[in-house]
Amino acid sequence: MTLEEKIHEYSAPAELFERLKDDGARCLACAHKCVIPPGGAGICKVRFNNSGILKVPWGYISGYGLDPIEKKPFFHALPGALTFSFGMLGCNFKCSFCQNYLSSQALRDPACSEGGIQPAAPGKLAEAAREAGAAFAVSTYNEPLITAEWSVAVFKEARKYGIRGAYVSNGYASAEVLDYIRPHVDIYKVDLKTFSDENYIKVAGGKLSNVLKAIEMIHARGFWLEIVTLLIPGFNDGEKELESLAAFVAGVSKDIPWHITAFYPTYNMTDREATSPETLLKARDIGLKKGLKYVYTGNTPGQGFEDTLCPSCGKGLVTRRGFKILNNSVKVTKKGKGLCGNCSAAIPGLWK
Repeated sequence: MTLEEKIHEYSAPAELFERLKDDGARCLACAHKCVIPPGGAGICKVRFNNSGILKVPWGYISGYGLDPIEKKPFFHALPGALTFSFGMLGCNFKCSFCQNYLSSQALRDPACSEGGIQPAAPGKLAEAAREAGAAFAVSTYNEPLITAEWSVAVFKEARKYGIRGAYVSNGYASAEVLDYIRPHVDIYKVDLKTFSDENYIKVAGGKLSNVLKAIEMIHARGFWLEIVTLLIPGFNDGEKELESLAAFVAGVSKDIPWHITAFYPTYNMTDREATSPETLLKARDIGLKKGLKYVYTGNTPGQGFEDTLCPSCGKGLVTRRGFKILNNSVKVTKKGKGLCGNCSAAIPGLWK
């Protein structure tokens, strides 16, 4: 059985779609909003039209793992918490620098044939998360938007054990999918890959404007939002581009944490060197100058810019080394709000 045949076997009717004439279907799971004829599939390759009914991934995972929440990365959501991460196959982007290409590009690239399928049930995944002591179930590895129905089914079961839902996503979201997942997803990480529309179209296959609109919608709907930019030499590390990117994020909210992470050659982007520490620090300075209160560097240990500092008094609140929490002095109110232990300034995030 081919991988495509397996994908068709492990599927269920979609909830995020519109019926069109002549058995067509418009998918609503991401900003592409693909119009799919009978027998066809969307850009993601995993949402397909079966005689006028959109079918979507169901009943399997491509893999799972237990990770500290800092690895996702989320720095303002229960520091030190354990996450139960799971993924499926496929993506609505085609990034040449994808770090999870074996799962995300499995149906698009024959070289990614290792993408496998493990049968699973939502209740069993939730039980596994509970037994592991996870505080969050995280849809990740591939793009969770295109498997939204499945992740919601898992999150509904996980919520019965007090486990919260999280998305690690490229942020190419539609308003419909955000409304659909909002009751079940508490925290949302968006990869803002570049601030160049040309590079978004060329490298990822999407429009920058749709990602920016989604970031605004995610924040407006009350998800706890953190943003990551993988800083790639010669691709998205120009000073003007970083200034524009940081200014946009600050315009949505200066409280949004911005993670700037180092690139290492991978997949189909091996024509350049890894990101230098100096480049990361330059980007961090730009973010702070544009008014962002929490700018972190990652993938380059030992720089000391993974700690959370109070923007009002400068006191260190959460000390990190890699994925390990050495100290957490954020005061948590009865209502779950975070405060600086020194000056009582508000520290936004999910702390309780």
